[in-house]
Amino acid sequence: MSVAELKERHAASTAAVNALREKLKQKRLLLLDTDGEGRSARIVAGYAKAQSRTAVSFGPTDLVCCRTLQGHTGKVYSLDWTPEKNRIVSASQDGRLIVWNALTSQKTHAIKLPCAWVMTCAFSPTGQSVACGGLDSICSIFNLNSQADKDGNLPVSRMLSGHKGYVSSCQYLPDEDTRLITSSGDQTCMLWDVTTGQRISVFGGEFPSGHTADVLSISINGSNTNMFVSGSCDATARLWDTRIASRAVRTFHGHEGDVNTVKFFPDGQRFGSGSDDGTCRLFDMRTGHQLQVYSQQHGDNEVTIVTSIAFSISGRLLFAGYSNGDCHVWDTLVGKVVLNLGSLQNSHEGRISCLGLSADGSALCTGSWDRNLKIWAFGGHRRVI
Repeated sequence: MSVAELKERHAASTAAVNALREKLKQKRLLLLDTDGEGRSARIVAGYAKAQSRTAVSFGPTDLVCCRTLQGHTGKVYSLDWTPEKNRIVSASQDGRLIVWNALTSQKTHAIKLPCAWVMTCAFSPTGQSVACGGLDSICSIFNLNSQADKDGNLPVSRMLSGHKGYVSSCQYLPDEDTRLITSSGDQTCMLWDVTTGQRISVFGGEFPSGHTADVLSISINGSNTNMFVSGSCDATARLWDTRIASRAVRTFHGHEGDVNTVKFFPDGQRFGSGSDDGTCRLFDMRTGHQLQVYSQQHGDNEVTIVTSIAFSISGRLLFAGYSNGDCHVWDTLVGKVVLNLGSLQNSHEGRISCLGLSADGSALCTGSWDRNLKIWAFGGHRRVI
């Protein structure tokens, strides 16, 4: 067979593969909800009504920066609020965890980490412990009530070792200081017994329904703590049941890039996601349908990566942090941006790497590569949305 014939066959095979890929993409689109905006509006409006909240307008004076938390000397990578709302833990490239009093901006703990390459942190439900993980592939637990050593450092109370790749995310099960879930670059998630340090279950890995690339984010369902969702570099999100570790309950398609962040909608029946493709999406947990896409066009086809998301208590608002320093407040009913915190006075000067809402929904905290955290409070009559 001549070289020309080989090239011709190769071109034909490539065209056939591309055609099959396009057919698969179209099939997936058909499986998604074709009336996403309308259905999303009905769902969110219904949930807001059930919570005795009506739709309201939203303006620049409704969310203002009231505090800037300064203390880290490196990029801020992760943050988490305590359930009682007034404390925040942050993790930074400087190799430290800092626990802040959100009301006074004071630091209550500055924890030097065994491994400086930290990527995630989380408070336990009681607020007595914090967990963190990173490139050392270990999830370290610190008891905030422990006695500091002679150098003033807080000792590690437990090390959860078992992942074969970096620990990208960690989260305690609600109301359980003894159970924690981690995600990792080894393509798996793990459920741990914090008391014993033993791994209880592995989600993914050798199982065919697991992720096929690094797992970047997890979110536990507050309404049913047996369920959690994960986002991955394989451009999918997957739903898991902690009682059935052998397979994913459902796989969610739609994104065209790494899924960096996932978060359950307040009612526990849906979840949101954010991706390298520059979009946030809302999925129905039970049907697998995509309900809404939150996307904004930029000049020169520029794509800004979505790094972190959070919902307001009613689900009416979706907060999304971006790689260009923007933090959009989306109206989930109509899929429109109602405010960009990045355009306001005292906004961040770098990539928004993480964000989170206080337990009562009265304040938003954002963390950035500019080394700072900022607390944004709802002003005037707008206490909680």
